[in-house]
Amino acid sequence: MAAVVLMAGLASMAGAQVRDIGDITVEAERDVLLVRVESPSDELQRLAQGAFGAHGRFRLAGRGDTPQFTFRFTPEGDRGVDLEILSGSPAQSLLREGFTGTTRRQALLRAGDRAVQRTTGLTGFFASRLAFVGARTGFREIYTSDLFFGEVRQLTNDRSESIMPRWSPDGRYLLYTSYFQTGFPDIFRIDTVAERRDPFVSLQGTNTGARFSPDGRRVAMILSGEGNPDVYVSNAEGRQIRRLARTPGVEATPSWSPDGNRLVVTSDLAGRPQLYLLAATGGNLQRIATDISGYCAEPDWNPADPDLIAFTIAQAGRFQVAVYSFSERRSRVVTTEAGDAIEPHWLADGRHLLYTARTAASERIMLLDTITGRATRLSPDSLGKCSHAAAHFPRR
Repeated sequence: MAAVVLMAGLASMAGAQVRDIGDITVEAERDVLLVRVESPSDELQRLAQGAFGAHGRFRLAGRGDTPQFTFRFTPEGDRGVDLEILSGSPAQSLLREGFTGTTRRQALLRAGDRAVQRTTGLTGFFASRLAFVGARTGFREIYTSDLFFGEVRQLTNDRSESIMPRWSPDGRYLLYTSYFQTGFPDIFRIDTVAERRDPFVSLQGTNTGARFSPDGRRVAMILSGEGNPDVYVSNAEGRQIRRLARTPGVEATPSWSPDGNRLVVTSDLAGRPQLYLLAATGGNLQRIATDISGYCAEPDWNPADPDLIAFTIAQAGRFQVAVYSFSERRSRVVTTEAGDAIEPHWLADGRHLLYTARTAASERIMLLDTITGRATRLSPDSLGKCSHAAAHFPRR
């Protein structure tokens, strides 16, 4: 049972078959915008510079540079930020708008997303909330924070192994797998508003990999109570559970398509972990011809672009993140970690993703721009090992 959970969440299969796929290539970003970030608040200035510097579509202007845009963030009270966007020489004001949040930091990130949208037409993601696994207490517990690891909050104190937190679409609930209480992997649900944790599915065998459907009405998961780890689906309360497919293989890590009609899962049906499609109503598994590695696992379907799936591959004795395109019928590697890059998770804009960079001594959460290949570390040293990041973007 432990082996099932490892394939589902840790990508640490020591004997994975690998093959050299050659050089890694990333696409060049043509329209990088030169911008200046200004704020009378040092804290807001640092946060905004870090956010735009990590994006990939922006370059921060130096002292001698003439920026295409200036983003001016002015604090208003304890929970507000005014955004002004200026352009040209002499500078012309293009936009002035106020933003509020539960904290001034949240207001700044919302304002930053508006600046991204106004100057590029792209969807912002700075205001995303993170759920992740942290080990600073000596145990893997579930935490939340903003995207740049501010306002960190520890949600569990299980003193056990906790993995794979996943948000509900409305951002109220988290599902995760833990060995808490029974000593076996069970699925729990956290109500982040009521601050309550309850068992979600605790059946005989392995219960893991739970993810809400895009509409929040269903949950896909992996259960082995009937003898083999297969894909099951329940309602949003963990009831009315039914199996979607019966195979002789081991299935893991289901992820929903953006329209909720299909799932992509990991299965060793062909002897080694590969990616398969499965109708949300049930049926047979259909293999995706990723043609990139003998080990493909941990798929995450792009919520903004159904053509793309991110996943973990084995390459030259390590793990990296790759992206598969249905329309192009090809895969490309998008990370270049010296250690392992695992556990990819798309952000709401469909361009950026989170992943865990892992070495023998460390685990840290990274932000990747899949267009330029720029990778930025998000989790600080003070939190110790951090992994299994998942993001929720609040819709307003």
